[in-house]
Amino acid sequence: MTEPVILADVVRSDFVEGHHRGSVVVTNPDGTVAWSAGIVDQPMFPRSSNKPMQALGMLRNGLPLTDELLALAGASHSGEQFHVDGVRRILASVGLDETALRTPASYPYDDQSRDEWVRSGHAPEQITMNCSGKHAAMVATCVQNGWPIHDPAREKSPDGVWGQDDYRSPDHPLQQAIRVAIEDSAGEKVAHVAVDGCGAPLLAISLAGLARSFGLFAAAPADTHEGRIATAFREYPEYASGSRRDEAALMRAVPGLLCKIGAEGVYAVGLADGRGIAVKVEDGASRASSVVIAAAVRRLGLEHEVIEKQTTFPLFGGGVRVGEVRPNPTLFG
Repeated sequence: MTEPVILADVVRSDFVEGHHRGSVVVTNPDGTVAWSAGIVDQPMFPRSSNKPMQALGMLRNGLPLTDELLALAGASHSGEQFHVDGVRRILASVGLDETALRTPASYPYDDQSRDEWVRSGHAPEQITMNCSGKHAAMVATCVQNGWPIHDPAREKSPDGVWGQDDYRSPDHPLQQAIRVAIEDSAGEKVAHVAVDGCGAPLLAISLAGLARSFGLFAAAPADTHEGRIATAFREYPEYASGSRRDEAALMRAVPGLLCKIGAEGVYAVGLADGRGIAVKVEDGASRASSVVIAAAVRRLGLEHEVIEKQTTFPLFGGGVRVGEVRPNPTLFG
């Protein structure tokens, strides 16, 4: 197929009022494509779904994190207090504090955590940005290797690229190591480099490459770097996402499952047998990507009440549920 397909229907009061289009792919344990719909072999931005691969590049270069802090290093966290405390612990482990972070200031991602943060008198801060765990790990990796972190005299150029002494620069040795890790995991070369929302480099691979990466991580032996990351996510899913997040619920429900959501409607899953799944929703709607991922997991024969619940996203009218976003039955039955 050469264009996105209808992945999910928007149904209100038994009337289909719209659709979410996009692409979905399932890869075999050997990395080949088992099933797909839409565009799966062309470059796309994984957004935060690439964080396990970024963590791989850091572990390969001496990042000394384990357990919940390793999960936090690969997280788009909710900004709950334990996330904030964990970021501070990562930084303190290399003798730094949150002033070392180069994330943009933000409120917590989670609504409840945001409200608590505001009631406590806080403004947007760098440490509550959902990527601060990853950035803290990046800084820690730089310290371990004696690499520069940031040169205030060399701020971002007009084309959006940081000075090469900044840990966010694509030319920085940290980011070069992460690029190698992403290419190794995806089994393909990076096609384009951009700046992600957090300021770190964003590397384009195919949707099939993203699924392939997650299958690789999910099936990796526990004593490998990939296996360590997968284990951290599975054992501490609330650190890898948030205590009230669909991702955490899905990893708790399905033994061996590894998952990570990304911005702009991206979502990837790896299963313990080495199969991978990746979704990209064209309009960027996370309500659709979560539904489609759950439907794809169910299509592979996995059953659980959490999977069933996540295959629809409720729509309300007057405070009453009157419809839902649901997977396209032509694709998912």
